[in-house]
Amino acid sequence: PYYVDLDQNLFLQASLHSSDSNLLLFVDTCVTSPDPNNFHTLTYELIRSGCIKDPTYSSYYSPYSTVARFAFNSFSFVSQHPSVYLQCELVVCRYKDYSSRCYQGCVSRFKRDADS
Repeated sequence: PYYVDLDQNLFLQASLHSSDSNLLLFVDTCVTSPDPNNFHTLTYELIRSGCIKDPTYSSYYSPYSTVARFAFNSFSFVSQHPSVYLQCELVVCRYKDYSSRCYQGCVSRFKRDADS
């Protein structure tokens, strides 16, 4: 575990190790939970489908397309849950493939109207 004080900035970095230098790494979704085995019941979303959900979440510039950097402020769920676990989904795309998911940014899905 990594121990931090509440409301402390946490800086994270994900790296893709590949011999293909024409790849891009994109942070799509990051969800937190007090239970490392359950990211469905009690959760808090930092980012979902590229859309920032937590106001303290920030992405940071990386000089490498295969490195994604981001940060958020530490928090706790409630006193009975002393730990917070993080699970992220990242997407790998071709560098400069502007039609790929990596270049779409925030994707919000709207429900369609069923009338007529």
